[in-house]
Amino acid sequence: MNKIFKTTNHRKSLRLPEFDYSQDGMYFVTVVTQNRACLFGKVVEGEMFLNEAGDMIEHVCHELPQFIPNVDLAYFIIMPNHFHGIIKIEQSVEGDLPQSPKGGCVYPGQPGNVSLSNVVQRFKSLTTRRYIEGVQQLDWPRFNGRLWQRNYYEHVVRNKRDHQAIVDYIVSNPRNWEKDKEHQS
Repeated sequence: MNKIFKTTNHRKSLRLPEFDYSQDGMYFVTVVTQNRACLFGKVVEGEMFLNEAGDMIEHVCHELPQFIPNVDLAYFIIMPNHFHGIIKIEQSVEGDLPQSPKGGCVYPGQPGNVSLSNVVQRFKSLTTRRYIEGVQQLDWPRFNGRLWQRNYYEHVVRNKRDHQAIVDYIVSNPRNWEKDKEHQS
């Protein structure tokens, strides 16, 4: 279990000190909407039903490797007010800078500099921009201030058993919605 460390700006950090979050590996992340607003669909009888906004989040998950080619989201679940996923980072080959679909480097600098925080920031950025478009064009519910909370939960996947436990958690999340700490009655 990760210890909580204070940062200089007095916000709690869940990151492991001295750990390089840009190294190859799998990372379990949870990103929660601001104020835990339920914006992406509903859980009915233990099954998640995405609305248009939830479909948009799913679409971003599938296209993320186009923006960051050395990243994969093999397992994920979109819940009414949060997202769980396993992010796999495999750094690019020497001299092979990730390209965005519109050209240019996704992250300027040396190959292999993509970190977990880069990936989560890109996910939040893409989904927020598209959610705003949905508010403007499709009358989706507005959000107050930010779509996502500032921080996110992360866990370094350490081995196959850990990976399987996380996959099981992701798959069972809708069935356990009523007990979920992110669920608000």
